[in-house]
Amino acid sequence: MHKTAFHWPRWLLPTVDAVLTVVAFLISYYLRYELQFIQPVDEANAAPFTPYIPYTAIFVVLLLLFNQGASLYRERRGRTWWDEVFSISNGATNAGMTVMALSFLLQPLVFSRLLIVQAIVLAVVLLGVWRIVLREVRGQMRKRGIGVEHVLIVGAGAVGRSVLQTIIARPDLGYKAVGFVDDDPERGTNDLGRVPALGDVTNLPRIIDDYQVDTVIITLPWQVQRKILRIVRECERKHVGVRTVPDLFELSLSQVQVEMLGGIPLLGLNGEAHLHSSSRLIKRSLDILLTILVLPFALLIMTVVAAAIRLDSPGPVFFSQERVGLNGRRFVVHKFRSMVTDAEKLKADLIRRTGQDPRHPKVSDDPRITRIGGWIRRFSIDELPQILNILRGEMSWVGPRPAVPEEVELYEPWHLQRLRVLPGLTGLWQVSGRSSVPFEEMCLLDIYYIENWSLGLDLQICLRTVPRVLLAHGAS
Repeated sequence: MHKTAFHWPRWLLPTVDAVLTVVAFLISYYLRYELQFIQPVDEANAAPFTPYIPYTAIFVVLLLLFNQGASLYRERRGRTWWDEVFSISNGATNAGMTVMALSFLLQPLVFSRLLIVQAIVLAVVLLGVWRIVLREVRGQMRKRGIGVEHVLIVGAGAVGRSVLQTIIARPDLGYKAVGFVDDDPERGTNDLGRVPALGDVTNLPRIIDDYQVDTVIITLPWQVQRKILRIVRECERKHVGVRTVPDLFELSLSQVQVEMLGGIPLLGLNGEAHLHSSSRLIKRSLDILLTILVLPFALLIMTVVAAAIRLDSPGPVFFSQERVGLNGRRFVVHKFRSMVTDAEKLKADLIRRTGQDPRHPKVSDDPRITRIGGWIRRFSIDELPQILNILRGEMSWVGPRPAVPEEVELYEPWHLQRLRVLPGLTGLWQVSGRSSVPFEEMCLLDIYYIENWSLGLDLQICLRTVPRVLLAHGAS
């Protein structure tokens, strides 16, 4: 493990959980007997907190045991905050029911079931907020490279790319891909975005030492068991963690469903990874609703911007261009003009001179951009007219960046997966760096989004987009 590794002290989480649970009981007592929240208390029934101390202690012990059983005190990468809150809620409810059952058996002179119910709710809230604080602290530490595991991927096929796209799209998992190796001469020498190709598998021992690798993830085809065993033995010799991912005929990992039959794992197939018709309907309905809410404000901004563009430089206010959308269908996208009128004629020469990737050209200090154009591009205001494309059903608020036909013609087969959904105004590519994200990484992020779509993911992307746009992070 390299020097930036970090683990919480084992006593920290259960100790803070115990303290916060006691605080929950104290607050609940105050609400019940001092503020008389929900139900008034007769003076004859008023009681000190002392009789509730044994019940508090029992509740705390039971909750800690339930949390321990749910593995809440072991770091598990990929577990969501909702998963943790669900486990905490389940444990707190079970602990509360046990305490109430004891009260029926013991028949104490002083006991309030409402106090216990309030304590359950307060404990879940306090422990949930504590988990948010932990996640924020862990996230800030990982941004500084503390607690981040260096991962080397063996194999750059479909499964390897699937692993890589998850690592890139989920920085909260705390993994950093230092590179990948592959015996295929082409794959082993072509970088995937900012993730370097480090040659063939024979380089593994040297790479582990040079890049301080913590974990090796093997994504090789199932036919090469002997090679996989050699890699595993080498990793064990180097005291490096090793994980294997089953390559089921190069299916997307999101298509694989795992079930247990008496401890025996059964692997099934979910079919091709894409948005089902019901999901598309929900996503489309939300697109329309959000457009209706945003439209009045957008029209006001668009009016001001249109006037500024007209006064700033000669030429039309809007710029229209053919793009490629869902399943390769072409449509015309609309934007505010941010460049000189003959910008498209100068594009090919500019790409050639700057050496930009023609599949995703992003030229810094582009000489074609007008004075007003630089400002509206910085805050993505030039994209506002695409609300019309959203109303027409050609685009969505969240989705992959719509590419021009010339870019799509240069795509490799796996790049075409990003055309499975409607393109969007924003997406994982934007909240992960906007123009600074290389083309290969943008494709990996888009495919991750398609294979893991949910309303929560769309909401998360929208919320992360707002500060990035306002602060002009990664804009060009």
